[in-house]
Amino acid sequence: MDVVPFVIPVAAPYPGHMAIGRPSEGSAEVQRAPRARMTGAQRRLQLIEVARGLFAERGFEGTSIEEIAQRAGVSKPIVYEHFGGKEGLYAVVVDREMETLLEMVTSSLSKNRSLYRIQQVALALLTYMEERTDGFRILVRGDSTAGTSDTATYSSLLNDAISQVEHILAGDFERRGFDPSLAPLYAQALVGMVSVTAQWWLDVREPSKEVVAAHLVNLCWNGLTRLDPDPALVGPDYVESQRRTSVDDN
Repeated sequence: MDVVPFVIPVAAPYPGHMAIGRPSEGSAEVQRAPRARMTGAQRRLQLIEVARGLFAERGFEGTSIEEIAQRAGVSKPIVYEHFGGKEGLYAVVVDREMETLLEMVTSSLSKNRSLYRIQQVALALLTYMEERTDGFRILVRGDSTAGTSDTATYSSLLNDAISQVEHILAGDFERRGFDPSLAPLYAQALVGMVSVTAQWWLDVREPSKEVVAAHLVNLCWNGLTRLDPDPALVGPDYVESQRRTSVDDN
């Protein structure tokens, strides 16, 4: 005898009956696949970027590990695991900014001819300030912590730039018969002019950095090309001399 399977009929839902079915694609009940976890290197970089913004905004003392962790979407132990504490994280941020800016300035000073060097140094500083404003504000702020050295400041970077400019000017002065012992004075003046102007531009952001760099070069270079080998103070009855000292582009 054949066995006939017994099938229980399913009644159609009647008014008021709540049917249980699969959630729709747009329903909140649909479980999304978890986002991919960051690697250790990716997490470290994320924490550095988050901290850089906070340190620039509030300084070292005004920033807490708790706030860094919250903004990064992690727990505080994660931050401690990567950097050991706020001092360690701050030191890494400062070191990275110093390395970036120093490389930009140094490469500009070590290549090309004199006028182009001045132009590229000005552009390098302005570009860094434009692209990494948070990092620049951290360097200028110069917060001192147990995790950072005295050399990790904007002023120390300027001293490095001054030393390189001094070396360039000393050789130039010797070729032109000027006193090379005055090169440090002129190096301070040139770097100081570019640095102070760049900090002013950071606040106003106009004219464009290219225009600012061009005018800085105009003042620096045209002043240097007409340099008086034996300058002296003048009296109120001074009449400008037509004699100028001209030099070739070195």
